[in-house]
Amino acid sequence: MTGPRLILVNGPPATGKSTLAHRYAAERPLTLNLDIDRVRDLIGGWAAQPGPAGLLAREIALSAARVHLLAGHDVIVPQLLARPRFLLEAESLASSLNVPFHEVALLDTKENCLRRFATRAATRAATRAGTRAGTPISDISEIEALYDGFLALIATRPRTRRVASREGDVEGTYRALLESLA
Repeated sequence: MTGPRLILVNGPPATGKSTLAHRYAAERPLTLNLDIDRVRDLIGGWAAQPGPAGLLAREIALSAARVHLLAGHDVIVPQLLARPRFLLEAESLASSLNVPFHEVALLDTKENCLRRFATRAATRAATRAGTRAGTPISDISEIEALYDGFLALIATRPRTRRVASREGDVEGTYRALLESLA
């Protein structure tokens, strides 16, 4: 058994971040699947103040990750990031604890991401997976902007491991994720 590691799975909406993180944690006892949106949902009245609540959720997540890594267990964080702040904070945390930091980007074309998101949104009416900062994402231009921001961010991160998100092939995408972590 290797020591603990911090894994951040970044990607546009509907590319499988949460599905892959859930599977990874399910196969590795005591791994923490640290979904920041779920942490945010625990903050009372977060929807009235989504910006401050989101920042608090990220701070709470980093604290939880610290505790879990110090206990000797993996932490996997499925999160869309289009700005570097949290990414750099997570990387700094891993470095301060001397644990490996794995940054993985799930990739698909913009057109596929838009279609996948629309399909998911049609089957999940305004769930947390279809929200951003407390507001349902319904404007295609917002999804396009998130996609573009995500690509711009990972372009600045040469050590990011890129994994093709294969629609309908969770098993293949999961194997590719595991290979990227090897």
